[in-house]
Amino acid sequence: MLRVLLALLLLTGCSGGGTSLSAKMLSPNDIALEWRGGSTTRVLEFATEREGAYTVLHFAPPGQTTFTHPDLMPKTPFYYRLRSVHGPASAPLDLALPPGEFDETADHSWAPPQTLPGAPRKHPVRSEAAQPTDVRATVMHANGIRFTWTDNASDEAGYLIEVRAAGAAEYRVAAVLDPDVNSFGLITLPEEKVAAYRVRAYFYGSPSNIVHLVTGA
Repeated sequence: MLRVLLALLLLTGCSGGGTSLSAKMLSPNDIALEWRGGSTTRVLEFATEREGAYTVLHFAPPGQTTFTHPDLMPKTPFYYRLRSVHGPASAPLDLALPPGEFDETADHSWAPPQTLPGAPRKHPVRSEAAQPTDVRATVMHANGIRFTWTDNASDEAGYLIEVRAAGAAEYRVAAVLDPDVNSFGLITLPEEKVAAYRVRAYFYGSPSNIVHLVTGA
């Protein structure tokens, strides 16, 4: 019964409720944010008007509870909120890249996000049936992986490429993609030479409270 309840929370986004966000000034133009509650990936967003368009600032893994927004424009209002991130993820792929440094002169035409033709999408993203399937990872060079997958979600907010580097405790978001994308080339970080990767169709859960501060002179 407990597993069933946890699964329902994951799919409905209810586990994102109850997150409490706070903020304080570290200096006239540096803001420290802290939160508690919830146990999922969360996206931290900001705006300069309360009802304005919010911009994604950071995707925080479940274990992260603080973030510093530095070097801000003086005498400007900043509004912040957190939204929980949910959705079915693919099975992880364990990959090991060959040694070598990043080559800026290499051909990276395979890397931009694409929507490859395929079967119609028909599963709501809150359904486990929306899980990305047929995930393939092709190592293109010492620092590049091309991911392709079958898009089974009909109403996703987008897709996430998530990575857990060798020795890391949690997955973190490596790339954020638009809806309907099913091909993407990831340029990896040095610590991601040996790592597990997965693809997630995601949707947003309940937002936190909004906090507001004005930067100084």
